[in-house]
Amino acid sequence: MENREDFEELLRENRCSVERFVKFRLPSMADAEDVLQEVYLTACRKFGQLKNRGSFLPWMLRIARSKCSDYFREKAGRAEISLDAAAERDLPDSRCGVCEAAAVEETLCLLGDRDRQILTLYFWGELPQAEIAKRLNLPLGTVKSRLFSAKQNFKSRYPYPPLRQPKGEGNMKRLPEFLPQYTIQESVRPPFAVKWEELMGWFLVPKLGEKLSWGMYDLPSRQCSHVYNMRVTGRAVVHGIEGVELTAAETSYSGRRETVRRTFVAQLTDTHCRYLAALRDDGGVRHYITFLDGDAFMPNWGFGEDNCGNETNLSPKGDIKRIGRTVVSNDQDFLLDIVGRYTVSINGRSFDTVCVMDIETYNSGVVSEQFLDRNGKTILWRRFNRDDWAVDRYGKKWSEQLPENERLIINGKTYVHWYDCITDYIL
Repeated sequence: MENREDFEELLRENRCSVERFVKFRLPSMADAEDVLQEVYLTACRKFGQLKNRGSFLPWMLRIARSKCSDYFREKAGRAEISLDAAAERDLPDSRCGVCEAAAVEETLCLLGDRDRQILTLYFWGELPQAEIAKRLNLPLGTVKSRLFSAKQNFKSRYPYPPLRQPKGEGNMKRLPEFLPQYTIQESVRPPFAVKWEELMGWFLVPKLGEKLSWGMYDLPSRQCSHVYNMRVTGRAVVHGIEGVELTAAETSYSGRRETVRRTFVAQLTDTHCRYLAALRDDGGVRHYITFLDGDAFMPNWGFGEDNCGNETNLSPKGDIKRIGRTVVSNDQDFLLDIVGRYTVSINGRSFDTVCVMDIETYNSGVVSEQFLDRNGKTILWRRFNRDDWAVDRYGKKWSEQLPENERLIINGKTYVHWYDCITDYIL
């Protein structure tokens, strides 16, 4: 009874915020009311699991976000076109990279069936307009007209408006369209300790004056899918903690070739590097989440106990052991360790590196290899998916989708190489 009374009191205090959160996202007021009832029922049942009552609102918003996603999935399931193919990456904006998949999915669901159908065929089906005309039994001129209208309708509802390239950003080094061939040769020499000051997943060092370009490359095609031009823009303070603000201008080369800007605040100390806040522009409203926002922040941006961040002074700990393509690790949180020394030859240059492995610290079933030189700079970053990772979404195991890609055996399970990232540091 006491728990129920506590829940009802906290809900009264935060009800308006939860309602605004849901009603902003759903196109139908009646549907929003139904979803809100599901949110309240779920929260009431799980209230006993909430350890910190001060995190009640972020906890509620996380439940609400999940219920809104369920709503869009169910709505998409009733449409003729499946939206699974619209997912570009199964990564949200986070310390491990970026994805617009959720925003794309929600925006598509807000459109009419005709708009959603033609956009899916053109961008994700990659069909030429003439082929779409044949499939839909329409004149080519009608397809062109409908496609133009659908693009405009999508653009008007999409929460990330395209931005012009800021002055000076074009001066950054141009990344190649295709990933250069590379070799990774294991060294018999012992791995060295390294000072690693880069932001996890974004590769930029959060210091005044720093800038960097990096690209994401699909495999086995080796073609660049996204380029990120990043720079530190100035000092920033979040809840009394001083850091720096940085921006990431992302250009996608699959489908729409537009640029999206994101802003973060990060802090670098002598021992750790961590995110303090992230900003998203939702239709002109600048929405901030910070390290004090609990579940709204920690799953995507937090790392380490109490969000201490990743260690900058790296040396082998023995938590992860690797022999060839076989890896064995301890069972613990925040599992990141140096596993060996390697010579990486890429773009006509050879780099003496250590390999830092990250095993499922961000997403269950996801592993990364990050090759750092003695300056603590990323030479090559590689992602691997557990064979059954997101199999419900993609419909196949990764060994079936990417049969030619490299494998790792980690604690007896198969992981498949998915994509790589390089920075302009190697050019």
